[in-house]
Amino acid sequence: MLTPSFEVLDERFEKLAYGNVHLEKLYTGCRWAEGPAYFPAGKYLVWSDIPNDRVLRYDETDGSVSTFLAPAMNHNGHTVDREGRLISCEHRGRCVSRIEHDGKRTVLADRFDGKRLNSPNDVVVKSDGSIWFTDPTYGIDTEYEGDAAPSEIGASNVYRIDPANGAVTAVATDFVKPNGIAFSPDEQELYVVDTGATHVKNGPRHIRAFKVNADGKSLGENRVFATCTVGLFDGFRFDTKGNLWTSAGDGVHCYAPEGALIGKIKTPEVVANVCFGGPKRNRLFICGTTSLYSIYLNAQGATWPR
Repeated sequence: MLTPSFEVLDERFEKLAYGNVHLEKLYTGCRWAEGPAYFPAGKYLVWSDIPNDRVLRYDETDGSVSTFLAPAMNHNGHTVDREGRLISCEHRGRCVSRIEHDGKRTVLADRFDGKRLNSPNDVVVKSDGSIWFTDPTYGIDTEYEGDAAPSEIGASNVYRIDPANGAVTAVATDFVKPNGIAFSPDEQELYVVDTGATHVKNGPRHIRAFKVNADGKSLGENRVFATCTVGLFDGFRFDTKGNLWTSAGDGVHCYAPEGALIGKIKTPEVVANVCFGGPKRNRLFICGTTSLYSIYLNAQGATWPR
C-alpha cells in the first residue's frame, strides 16, 4: 500500500513506488537548498545553500551533515564528471568551476565572446566529457544569491564547453531564463527548463526537449516536453527507463518518456532540485527550500549522464 508521500495519476507510477515508504527529512536549516550531487565512492551527497553561501555534505553512512565548502561563491547547480570531480555553477564567481582531486579549484568557463557570464545555474556532463550548462541572471538580479550586476551578454543562453580545448559555444539562444538541464539516458536529446515566468508575465514555465545533432556538439529541432502545473520546474533527473523526475511547487513530478504526468512525490516545501544516489541509485535526494529530503523508489537513476 502506497503512503501519502505518493500521488498516483497514472497506474504506471504505481510500479515506480514502493509500499510503506515515506518521505524522509534528512536536514533542515537552509535558506534555499539546491544543486544535489552524489559521490558513490564516498557514499555522500553535497548540495548548495545558496543565500547562506555554503555547500553542505550529507554522509549516507551515519546520517551526519557537515559543511563541505564555505564561503562557496554562492554555488548553485552541481554534477560529477566521469573522473569523480565536482563540477559547480557559481553565482558570485559567474563561472563554471571544477574541484580537482587535490582540492584545487579550476575555472572552466567564465566568459563568452569576451563578456562575463551571467550566473551559471545548472550543469551536466555528456559521456564525451563535454560540459553543458545554463546561464540565466538569477545570481546577478539581486544581492540575495550573488552580487547584483548588469548582464554583459544581454541574454540568457545554454552553453557547451569543449573537452579538448575548453572553448565555450552557445548551443541555444532563444530562452528567457534557462534553468535545469539534463540529457536523456541515450543522449539523443537534451532537456532544458525555461523559468522565464519569473521575469516575464505569462512567460514560459516548461521543459523543452532538443534533438542532439549527429556531431554531438549542437542542437536541432525542439519541442515543449511538459508545462509545469504547480509553480515552476527547476532541476530534474532521468531514471534508466527514461522517466523524468522534476522539481515543482508541490513536490517532485514524474513524467513518462512521452511527456505524460504520471505521479508526484508530495513535499511540504517547494522543491528546487533532485538527484539519484545510494549504492543502487534508487534513492532520490530532494532539495526542498529549507531542507534536504529523500525517498526510495522502484527506479534507478541513469548512470550517465547524471
